[in-house]
Amino acid sequence: MGDDINSSQYSPSELIRMVIVRFLMAILVFFAIFFLTAGTFIYCEAWIFLAIVLFAMLSSGIYLLEKEPDLLLRRMKMREKEAKQKKIIKLSYIPFLLVFLLPGFDHRFGWSNVPWAVVIIADILILFGYVIIFLAMRENRYASRIIEVEQGQTVISSGPYAIIRHPMYLGALPLYALSPLALGSYWALIPAAWIIPFIVARIRNEEIVLARDLKGYQEYMQKTRYRLFPGVW
Repeated sequence: MGDDINSSQYSPSELIRMVIVRFLMAILVFFAIFFLTAGTFIYCEAWIFLAIVLFAMLSSGIYLLEKEPDLLLRRMKMREKEAKQKKIIKLSYIPFLLVFLLPGFDHRFGWSNVPWAVVIIADILILFGYVIIFLAMRENRYASRIIEVEQGQTVISSGPYAIIRHPMYLGALPLYALSPLALGSYWALIPAAWIIPFIVARIRNEEIVLARDLKGYQEYMQKTRYRLFPGVW
């Protein structure tokens, strides 16, 4: 069972400081990944992508800070406890990094020529993915980044969870699958495709853990049949 999360352990100013530090770190990492590899700041696709991602991060951070500080703390936990989840995460590092590193080099050396219409459509779908993630977080205050079951946790079967069992993964899919196109790279689609099997493996193992540790989850799986795509899987 997971450790209890309680925002009362932190003062409001401490929580705000944690959000600001995480946000600034994200900005630095994104700038290093995109503009150092591109060798220039003249990279319009990256600027648009950053505007979408940072807006989504800041908006959700402000919402959680005000409405769900306990969930905010859950979302900040990064270290997996389940052995299989640790292995899945480690194996996914290389394709995940390549998805965001390759586009900068692609831009620098002109390997791809992605039409602007495709770039914009990819950006819109990524933003829509963040909307799905937000709706899932608003419905499920136990939506941690890591796989664990906390004391007192209950099965959530309302909102998007009434349609599919893993709406947060559905929302995250465009970020992994379409970021290469949003960043103007066809070549980065290759490692992006490799991330999908890791997501499938993560979902399968997560369901084993939830069925084992979360009361009522097996019944929920029987009621809500599909994991990501209604009528498909």
